[in-house]
Amino acid sequence: MNLELSWSSTDHNEPLFSFKKKKTEKNLLSHRACDRFKPGCVNTTEVDVKKSSRMRNSHKTHKSVYGLPNDIRSHSPTHTPTPENKPPTEDELQQQIKYWQIQLDRHGLKTSKVADSMLSYTEQYLEYDPFLVPPDPSNPWLSDDTTFWELEASKEPSQQRVKRWGFGMDEALKDPIGREQFLKFLESEFSSENLRFWLAMEDLKKRPIRDVPSRVQEIWQEFLAPRAPSAINLDSKSYDKTTQHVKEPGWYTFQDTQEHSYKLSSAYQELLQAKKKGKSLTSKRLTSLVQSY
Repeated sequence: MNLELSWSSTDHNEPLFSFKKKKTEKNLLSHRACDRFKPGCVNTTEVDVKKSSRMRNSHKTHKSVYGLPNDIRSHSPTHTPTPENKPPTEDELQQQIKYWQIQLDRHGLKTSKVADSMLSYTEQYLEYDPFLVPPDPSNPWLSDDTTFWELEASKEPSQQRVKRWGFGMDEALKDPIGREQFLKFLESEFSSENLRFWLAMEDLKKRPIRDVPSRVQEIWQEFLAPRAPSAINLDSKSYDKTTQHVKEPGWYTFQDTQEHSYKLSSAYQELLQAKKKGKSLTSKRLTSLVQSY
């Protein structure tokens, strides 16, 4: 009797179970349809995207950072080039030679060396950073000390200022007094034309465009023209290039020549050595300030 009742209840509830089962299957199928990939899409759970990308682009060449067409596989240490029947052309060989020349000229510095260089640079310029070290003399606009104005009026460089000249020629040329002392030294050595040419180039870059053509001609006649009064030494290649640029005057007409004339590091070292030996070009105070370098 109980068995018959249980079977009858099962028969009675079977449509309800069937409905619930169909509803669950519908939910599963709907979710499965959302997760199903569209035709043409890559299933990232089954296919390695990077590997498939490399396989698709295996025959493509990429442009290197040096502006040269470069096959990324050809320079890989693990890549074995496939034998090709077609020999490389002359242009391709020239491109390969140019690429390897650039690779040889690259500076391969270790991270530790770069970190040491940055630390030494930071330590060297630490006392000149007003955010980290209070300036000496102090800013007269923020304090009642007028020492800064007095030093500027007397044109007597401070010890800290002269010490900075010893860091390099760039620091001396940034400072008006340092630039003046360097120019006087070169005049005493009868070799001031390079520095005067460099200063003329810096002045040219600050001129308004309407004054540039006339100023370019003045510089050309003074430093580069045949029988110029202050002719500078220049190789024939740079001279020919500058001659072409003068026909279209601009702010950077003499850029290549300026870079060539900037090579005055040897003369600047001679200046520092002269200061060390006491061959002062100005007062004794300046000599005593520079003797410590």
